[in-house]
Amino acid sequence: MADRITELSLEAVMGERFGRYSKYIIQERALPDIRDGLKPVQRRILFAMDQDGNTYDHPYRKSAKSVGNVMGNFHPHGDSSIYEAMVRLSQDWKVREPLIDMNGNNGSIDNDPAAAMRYTEARLSKIAGEMMADLGQETVDMVLNFDDTTYEPTVLPSRIPSLFINGATGISAGYATEIPPHNLKEINAALTYLLDHPEAPLSTLMRYVKGPDFPTGGIIQGLDGIKKAYKTGRGKIVVRAKTAISELKGGKKKIEVTELPYEVVKSNLVSKIDGIRLNKEVAGISEVRDESDREGMSIVIELTKDANAEGILTYLFKKTDLQIAYNFNMVAIHDQRPVHVGLKQGLQAFLDFRKEVVLKRSAYELAKAQARQHIVEGLIRMLSILDQVVATIRASKNRRDATQNLITQFQFTQPQAEAIVTLQLYRLTNTDVTQLEEEFATLAAKIDRLTLIINEASALNDVIRDEITAITTSYRSQRRSEIEAEVEDLVIDTAVTIAEEDVQVLVSRNGYYKRSSIRSYKASDSDNGLADDDMVVFEGQLNTTQHLFMFTNKGNLIYRPVHELPDSKWKDTGEHFSQQLSNWHADEFVIQAAVVDTLDQGGAFTIVSNDGFIKQTTLNDMLPKAYKKKTAMAIKLKTDASYVVNVSYFKATATPEVLLLSHHGIGLRFKLTDVPEIGPRTAGVKAMDLRGDDLIMAALFITDKTQQVAIVARNGAFKYMPISEINMSKRANKGLLIFTQKKTVAYHVATATIFGNNETALEILTTRWQTQNLQLSDYRPSQRVGNGQYVVDVKKNGEPWYIKPLTIKATN
Repeated sequence: MADRITELSLEAVMGERFGRYSKYIIQERALPDIRDGLKPVQRRILFAMDQDGNTYDHPYRKSAKSVGNVMGNFHPHGDSSIYEAMVRLSQDWKVREPLIDMNGNNGSIDNDPAAAMRYTEARLSKIAGEMMADLGQETVDMVLNFDDTTYEPTVLPSRIPSLFINGATGISAGYATEIPPHNLKEINAALTYLLDHPEAPLSTLMRYVKGPDFPTGGIIQGLDGIKKAYKTGRGKIVVRAKTAISELKGGKKKIEVTELPYEVVKSNLVSKIDGIRLNKEVAGISEVRDESDREGMSIVIELTKDANAEGILTYLFKKTDLQIAYNFNMVAIHDQRPVHVGLKQGLQAFLDFRKEVVLKRSAYELAKAQARQHIVEGLIRMLSILDQVVATIRASKNRRDATQNLITQFQFTQPQAEAIVTLQLYRLTNTDVTQLEEEFATLAAKIDRLTLIINEASALNDVIRDEITAITTSYRSQRRSEIEAEVEDLVIDTAVTIAEEDVQVLVSRNGYYKRSSIRSYKASDSDNGLADDDMVVFEGQLNTTQHLFMFTNKGNLIYRPVHELPDSKWKDTGEHFSQQLSNWHADEFVIQAAVVDTLDQGGAFTIVSNDGFIKQTTLNDMLPKAYKKKTAMAIKLKTDASYVVNVSYFKATATPEVLLLSHHGIGLRFKLTDVPEIGPRTAGVKAMDLRGDDLIMAALFITDKTQQVAIVARNGAFKYMPISEINMSKRANKGLLIFTQKKTVAYHVATATIFGNNETALEILTTRWQTQNLQLSDYRPSQRVGNGQYVVDVKKNGEPWYIKPLTIKATN
C-alpha cells in the first residue's frame, strides 16, 4: 500500500492540475474553432438538434427537450448554460445570422431574460442546415462522447464562415476573444477572391470586407483600427448610435436614436440619459422616451426651446453608451492552439478546411458510386443470362450456396452475387437493361467528376466556389453598419452642460469667492459677508456660461468657469481658495479679476510687476490645463520681493495705452502695442527704466484719451490731471516727473487710478483700513508737476494705500 503513495508538493500538484484544467477550458469551452467558428457547447447544440430531426423544415419542439438531449448525450454541464447558449444563437440583435429559430420569448435588447425553456420552442434555422450539410459523409472526425455511448463531431463541416459572420466572445484561462460579426456577402466575396488569388494582400481583401457589420447597425468609425485588427487580430474602433435631429412644434427639437452600438442594453441607456436630464448635467433635455415597437427602435430625446441640439448630442456621445469603443481581440483555436487571427488567416483557414471537407466528401461519394457501378455491371450481365442464373439459384441448397454457385459458374464477384441473390422476384418483371445501362453511364460520369475533383486542384476550387456562390445567393443581406474612416474627436461645448443663469459674483482680496442667486443678492441689504480687514476685488452680475481669471500678487492665476464657483448665500463669506488650492500661500492675495465670455474669443492679458517688467500673454496660452487643485503661473517674478502691480485683459481689437507711476514720482506713458506677446512662464520685458531703489507703484491702462488720472502720495497729498499732461513716450524709457520734490517734504506715489467723465467721486483706503471719500467737484485739476492738496491725515488714519472711483447712489 505504501508503494502507491507518492509525496508531491502542493505547488507541483496545483500547477499540473491547473495546467490540465486550463488546456481543457481553452480548447473545449470558451474559444471558437477557426474552422466552423463554434464553441463546443454551440456545436453540440446544433449537432444534437440535427440528429433529432429538429430542423427548419420540421415543426418546432420544446427547448427543454433539445437542452435535455444535449446535456444527456454530449455536454454534461448545467442546463441553464446550455439554454443560454441556445438563446444567444437565436437572438438577431447579438448574432448576424441566427442559427436557432426560437418560437416564444427569447429575451430582448433591453436585457430581458428569455422565458424558461419549458415555455419556448426551437428548431435549427435554414442557414444552420448549411453547417451540417456534409455531416453524414465522413467529412469530419467523430469521437466518443463523455460516456462512450455515441459519437459526436470534433468540428462541423460548415459551408458558412461562421467565425466572421456571427463573431464570438469568450473568456478562458489567460485568453479572451472578441470577434465582431460581419456581412455574409462581403466575407464570401473575399473568400472567392482569395480562392483564386492565394497571394492576395490584405488591402485587396478589404475591398470586399469593409469592416464589421453589427446586427444592431450603428456607425463604425476608425478605418485604421479595422486595418490593424485585420492584420494582427487586435484593434480598436468606435461604434456610435445612428441618430437624427428633427424639428418639433413651437421651435423645439428632438434627437431620435434608431440604431444602437453592438451589445448596448437599450433600457440602461434610456435610464442613463434620463438620469442626466434629472441631474441637470446638461441643459436643454425636457423628456426622454422609448418609443420602440415591433416596427423598429426609436429612442426620443425631446429638447427645450432654443436648446443646442448638436452640443447635447455630442455630450451624450461622450458620456453615455450612445458611443462605445469596441476592441478587436480575434482569438480562435487553430491546430489545437489559441492564436490571434487576422482576416486573411481566418479566411484561408476556412478555405483549407472546406477543401479538406470536399475531398473527404468526394472520396466517400466516389467509393459509393464505384460500389454501385460494380453492382449495376453485375445486374446487366445477369439479365443477359437470366434463365441460367435462375436455374442455378433454384438448384442451390440455400442463399449461401446460391451465392457461391453464381461466383463459381458465372464469375460474379461476391458483392454482385449477393445483390443478385437478394433481388426480389417481382423486380425481374420490370427490370429493363436500358435503365441499368443509363444508371451505369450516370455513375461513370459521376465517378469521372469525383475523380477529377480529387486529383485536380482547379476542379476542387470550382466546387468550393459554386458552393460559396450558392450560399451568397440564398442568404445575402444588405450591410447594416455604416463605416466612416476617421474617429470624430468629441469636444463638449460647455455651454450645453451649464444651466444658463445670471448670478452675482464676488472675489475678495484675501481669497474668498462665491456666487449667489440674484434673489439672494437683492435680499442681503448690501451685506456681502466679508470681514472688516478684507476688500472687494471683483463684484458683479455674471452669467454661468462666462469665465473668471483671477490673478494674485505672487504672479499666479486662478481660473474658474462661473458655473463652478461655490454657490452660497450673499450674506455668507464664501469659500477660501486655500480649501481647494494646494499651493496657496498665507501671504498671497488677489489683486485683479477679469471676465471672459468665451475661451476662444482671443485677446491677451497684460501683466506688470513692481520691479519694472511688463508682458502680454494671450488668452489661449494663459488657460491652464489643470486648474482645480493648483494655481498656475501667470508671470515669472525675478525675486521674492517682486510682486504683481496690476493685470488687465484686452480683446484683440483694443488699442490701449499704458501709464506707469513709480515710487519716486515718475510717470511713463506708452502704447501697449510696444509690449510683445510671450508665454505665461516668463518674466516679460523691461517696462520702465527704474533708477536706484525705485519701484512701480501703479500700472494703469488708458482706453479713452479723455480719461484722467488721480494720484495719492504717501504723505496724504492728492491731485488729479488729464492724461495728456504726461506726454507719450516709449517702453523702457525713464519717464517724466509727476511731483515737484521739496527739500523738506518727499512726494512718493502711494496709489493711483484712472477715472472717466461720468465718475464724480473717489474713495481712498488707508493702511489702517480707514476710508475717505472725495468729491471731485471740490478740487481743481492739477498740472503734471503740481503737488496737489493734503486730503489724508497720515498720522491719524494711516498712509493712503488704495484709491478707486466711487459711484454715489442717488437718494430720494
